[in-house]
Amino acid sequence: MKTDVVIDTREVDRLFARLGKQTSKSIAKALAAVSERGIQVILDRTAKGKGINAPFRSYTPAYKLFRQEKGRGIRPNLNFSGRMLGSMTSKVDRPNLTADIYFSRANEALKAMGNNQSRPFFGFNTREKNYLRRWFYKYLEIK
Repeated sequence: MKTDVVIDTREVDRLFARLGKQTSKSIAKALAAVSERGIQVILDRTAKGKGINAPFRSYTPAYKLFRQEKGRGIRPNLNFSGRMLGSMTSKVDRPNLTADIYFSRANEALKAMGNNQSRPFFGFNTREKNYLRRWFYKYLEIK
């Protein structure tokens, strides 16, 4: 699974013209910070029971009962043991100046893929993409 936040190159060109010469190291740091912020956006939204564009559909009655027996809440938040969401991480590809958010363990990635089919959570809506884009630009301007 992969999600993209597209940054308008014209806007980036204008930003570089304002900032002067910017090193790829600074851009890579900004990408790393933004990808970590993106993970936090997904985690916060998921904890509230919300998917990319809508609230999660409720759990089946059988799974609700199972969760209650295990002492877990019945509001859908995709968190039972914490392993799946806890394995979400990111990496920056410095030569290409890209960042990826992914699941570090294969079994958790499979679990996430199944969850994402029934309750889409891995990705960003337009509002979140705009937030991350602004955060990227602000991070570069500060440094």
